[in-house]
Amino acid sequence: MEIKEAQHLIDNWIKTTGVRYFNELTNTAMLMEEVGEVARIMARQYGEQSFKKSDKEVNLADEMADVLFVLICLANQTGIDLTDALEKNLEKKSIRDADRHRNNEKLK
Repeated sequence: MEIKEAQHLIDNWIKTTGVRYFNELTNTAMLMEEVGEVARIMARQYGEQSFKKSDKEVNLADEMADVLFVLICLANQTGIDLTDALEKNLEKKSIRDADRHRNNEKLK
């Protein structure tokens, strides 16, 4: 699925199943909540924290999809074409970081 298609599918889902978009501030708070859930899993799965018994059924892929869903909602609400935004962002990074990472002694 392409990003543009995902934006369209989520917009359609919101308008049919979700009734309407939550306002932008609510969705921003929800995005932070979802990112926190990803961070919690990462800290336990790849970091030094341990899982609680209640954490055993966590699903990193599902939590990442929740982050993507809310981010796409915010993009739709604010009129952002994420394909265009990502392409411009990669172009910016390619110019800015052309030699930066290659010359970073910490990455060698």
